[in-house]
Amino acid sequence: MRKTIPLLAAAVLAAATACGGAGEDGSALKIGFIESLTGNYATLGGEAKKTVELAVEQINDAGGIDGERVELITLDDRTSPDQGVLHFNRLRSRDVTAIIGSTYANVALAVQPLAERERIPYISLAPADEQVDPIREYTFVVPALSSTYAQAMLRYFKANGVSKVAVAYDTKSAYAMAGFEGMKAHAAGHGVQIVREEPFEATAGSFSPLFTHVRDSGAQALAVWASGPPGVTLAKQFPSSGLDVPLFMTGSQASKLWLDPVGEAAEGVYVQSAIGVVGEHLPDGKLKRSIQEMSVPFERKHGYPPPQFAMDGYAAVKLLAAALEQAGGGDREKVRDALEGLGLVTPNGRYAYSPTDHSGLEPSDISMNRVQDGALVPTEWSRARLAETAKALG
Repeated sequence: MRKTIPLLAAAVLAAATACGGAGEDGSALKIGFIESLTGNYATLGGEAKKTVELAVEQINDAGGIDGERVELITLDDRTSPDQGVLHFNRLRSRDVTAIIGSTYANVALAVQPLAERERIPYISLAPADEQVDPIREYTFVVPALSSTYAQAMLRYFKANGVSKVAVAYDTKSAYAMAGFEGMKAHAAGHGVQIVREEPFEATAGSFSPLFTHVRDSGAQALAVWASGPPGVTLAKQFPSSGLDVPLFMTGSQASKLWLDPVGEAAEGVYVQSAIGVVGEHLPDGKLKRSIQEMSVPFERKHGYPPPQFAMDGYAAVKLLAAALEQAGGGDREKVRDALEGLGLVTPNGRYAYSPTDHSGLEPSDISMNRVQDGALVPTEWSRARLAETAKALG
């Protein structure tokens, strides 16, 4: 008797393969993609998904990689580490060459040990330092690490005479905790003293006590490490906090997903970002062309500029595609080796992976911006440094 696939299961399988497919001879390079498409991180993961799919579409439209099309298998981790683990096992059973991993750091940290055990190259969209410090053989991070963002912020403080800062951080976010620890580790080296440490819960509804503590600390600035809703809530409450110091946010807020709900309260706030987020302010050259390759079709399709998380998704596919091409196919060990020696210009800047560096980006690849009329605009300090970076890349 012929077996049939239940309709629901068939629908799930159809949805899982987001784009791409086998070539005429049935061959395809299978790439897994675990992302938060529902749950608290859905808005962030959804932006990454748009550009992961865009990059795969561009590759396949250009003939694939050495004639083989890319088959992208997308699974929703629901902003849950348990779901991430479940989906890793599903992808392993489908014999994927590599996995692009979740924007949500807690999912990435749950999946990573499995990727190492199974020797599957894992390209993470989460910036938590623990993934690559110490180095893990098969794990490569796409966003600048939390500690790299911390160093970039401290460089800005030093250059602008800010020597005393208060730091608030989400205790339940691996990204925020790594950023906070990075600031503590590098502050003294930049002549900066952290005069107040303010932990908060991701579910916090009022930040009034935190603002009071900062007001009495003598801080010249408030730096906040948060992702998702807390970053919105805190920024919206900041104008009525009574604080007469600037507010600094990190790359997790470099998107309309933060700008739109915060609204007028965002004006004047300092927000870090990847280079590509402020690409329109760069001089013409290789870096700007790399950004436009993604930003022009993205904005044409979606009606707004690509945010931070979109930059990361696109860069991940470009990095993996370059490694696949160098490896001459989908052999996992060869792909891993190719990634470890890879140098590539992407919308996030120029990656330089090595046996001692699986993050690939530097503080100079991060822009310090300020919100002006609802948009992120590089500070003059960052504008000059980004121009130097762009010039060096040709």
